Amino acid sequence: MSDLLLGPLSFADLAALALLVLAWLGIGWVTEHPPAHRPSVGVLMEGYRREWMRQLVTRQPRIFDGAMMDGLRQSTTFFASTALIAIGGGLALIGNPERLSDLASEFALEEGPRLLWETRILTAVLFGANAFLKFVWSHRLFSYAAIAMAAVPNDVNDPLAYPRAAQAARVNINAAKSFNRGLRSVYFALASLAWLAGPVALAVAVVMTTVMLWRREFASVARIALLENPPE
Repeated sequence: MSDLLLGPLSFADLAALALLVLAWLGIGWVTEHPPAHRPSVGVLMEGYRREWMRQLVTRQPRIFDGAMMDGLRQSTTFFASTALIAIGGGLALIGNPERLSDLASEFALEEGPRLLWETRILTAVLFGANAFLKFVWSHRLFSYAAIAMAAVPNDVNDPLAYPRAAQAARVNINAAKSFNRGLRSVYFALASLAWLAGPVALAVAVVMTTVMLWRREFASVARIALLENPPE
């Protein structure tokens, strides 16, 4: 009965898969909701984005701000295109079982049931699909933010100047959050590929990826630099 319930996955596979999902969700939650005494890079950048929009009110002309938004949208477009290509490659590999056997033999891996290999590759594809959706939504939000920025009055004494700048900042922050979520999905999609070498390799890759993401958010040189003279 247990074999029927597990199908091609062993208990080790299920445990490694559960670790993958929990680590992905957990590092995302900690990054976006860090302790007040130890903000993450993402939270620190929210303050800088708000300050950017406050400076926007008095900056004339606003060519620099437009160039910044163009660069942000181009970044999301690049990653969305890359994720889409990776999704297509993964689906093509699943649809060609001969390639799965060739892949196993090339890396001297145990072939196992075809469904097991398809499940392993499909996991990476699902993370890639999530990344693609996050990048597309981030691109859309950055476009909304650009329009909101254009709606900020040029007159600093206009009562709508700073309120609209604050609105643009909120949209900008949400766009950045979606972009960061897409990047995390890309990281864990790459980590999930280690599952091709077995559940132990997957568990090791997940732990290494989680530690790397934690270090970049909470113990990086960039974080130290952002903590110097932070915006109010």
